[in-house]
Amino acid sequence: MAEEENKDNQYVVLARKYRPQSFNDLLGQDALVQTLTNAIKNNRLHHAYILTGIRGVGKTTTARLIARALNCTGLDGNGGPTIHPCGVCENCKAIAADRHIDVLELDAASRTGVDDIREILDGVRYKPTNARYKIYIIDEVHMLSKNAFNALLKTLEEPPAHVKFIFATTEIRKVPVTVLSRCQRFDLQRLTIEDLMKLFNKIVAAENLKADNEALHIIAKAADGSARDGLSLLDQAISLGAGVVKTDVVKEMIGLADRNQTFELFEKLVSGDTKETILKLQEQYKNGANPTSLLQDLINITHLLAKTKLVPSFINDSSLSEAERELCQRLNAKVSIAVLSKIWQMMIKGLGELQVAPVQIDALEMILIRVAYSANLPTPYELLNDVKKNSNLSAVVPSVRSPGTTPVFRAAPAAEPASAIQPTGDKLVFNQVSDLVAYLEQKKMLLVEYAIKNDVSISEFSNGLIKMAVSEKIHPDFILNLHKTLTEATGLTWKIELTRGALGVTLADMEKAAEEEEKRNIMEYPLVKAIMAEFKGAKIETATRKMTETDDDSSDLDFGADNNEIIYDEEN
Repeated sequence: MAEEENKDNQYVVLARKYRPQSFNDLLGQDALVQTLTNAIKNNRLHHAYILTGIRGVGKTTTARLIARALNCTGLDGNGGPTIHPCGVCENCKAIAADRHIDVLELDAASRTGVDDIREILDGVRYKPTNARYKIYIIDEVHMLSKNAFNALLKTLEEPPAHVKFIFATTEIRKVPVTVLSRCQRFDLQRLTIEDLMKLFNKIVAAENLKADNEALHIIAKAADGSARDGLSLLDQAISLGAGVVKTDVVKEMIGLADRNQTFELFEKLVSGDTKETILKLQEQYKNGANPTSLLQDLINITHLLAKTKLVPSFINDSSLSEAERELCQRLNAKVSIAVLSKIWQMMIKGLGELQVAPVQIDALEMILIRVAYSANLPTPYELLNDVKKNSNLSAVVPSVRSPGTTPVFRAAPAAEPASAIQPTGDKLVFNQVSDLVAYLEQKKMLLVEYAIKNDVSISEFSNGLIKMAVSEKIHPDFILNLHKTLTEATGLTWKIELTRGALGVTLADMEKAAEEEEKRNIMEYPLVKAIMAEFKGAKIETATRKMTETDDDSSDLDFGADNNEIIYDEEN
């Protein structure tokens, strides 16, 4: 229901003229309406509500509707709280006109101090003059100072029965949890494009205007879920079109023509056409495009294309414009997810570069040159296949799988060795230190295992005897714990001979040396040499399987597994 025209016949903007006057007019907030309906029916009204959501979604309007619902007296003046306020009683009319003495609105953005809150709280103890409840509506409540929140807390926790608080905020995370815990929270949802289209069509009909359906759809999408933003754009479109909402006028008004140019720029970018990319960029810059906004738009297009590739049904989503749908259909088969992921990462990194660049357009040119150049580079999967083919090792590599952005090398695992721990009855025999380490690992005795590997060097080990040097930093309880563990496992009383001072070679040192030796052995494989030549700056990160001198081919190598890795450093 539209508000009445100004008495002086001044124009009232659509966002005010068609502000919801009842909960039936409130779009997309069914959960809120149902909760309030049940609360009013069952007389379970909360003393404080907090409404959160994006700008223009109806927080302040909803707060006023709640105030009317709680204070409506009906046509006969004897009615109680209702989800359907009459709109004609004195309380309803005064609240709608923002002149009710018992409904106070505070803009916390301009009155943030503790004194402002105390001024309000001074009146809390007095009963309402005309209404059933004295209602305090605080907009953008997150803007209150820390002291103001503290002043509010006590009253908020134990308010008089005749007082209700309604808070509204776009930044719910900035509201202290001590305040949130005392409020009933409602998250107002973004309006869908369908809801906005219904609203626009209703207003166009009420205003006796003509509008292209596509033009209204473009406005609904640009509104990004905000009714107020959408109505402001509709107001502007009506003025530009002299009372007719035309598609071409709307496109020019919100810069959709520039977005079509951005689509063309993106196509040149992913095709690797560096020259055309720069020319398209310069054309948009001359037309007033902001480098940061342009890069953000390219990032959004990258995400849109990736989403339609992974979720094909999304291409029919009503939120997509026809131009976006056509772009996705053209490029879906041409650009892989791997390439889109790489473009996304490079552009996200580029956003930070723009902020520190002395000349943003120059920085954006270099970012897009980098992206366009990389679009022509083969993927790691293609490189590996090329290496395999050119090195004539196809026969010895049974499987090559796409490793994503990191080529991965793994030697096929050898058979699990039989345990060297020899049981005797219900006790164990440790013939070598590796038997002890395996036992500690099996029993999850990680601290003792770590000390054995890193903080001691063992010079002699047999079943019942250990001779070792220990580090000065060894834990005082280590020997006691080790002796207890050995005795319980073997049933023997072990002799442990200690010397303190400089350590010799530890087990950790030996493991590291063995791994480095394995890496050197792996580097001698022809296929590995070919891969390292292709991937400049690559290195073998881990090696976990022993390769003996009898390993004279690469028949047990498998690309794409998860242990031994050749890491490719893209920066090189």
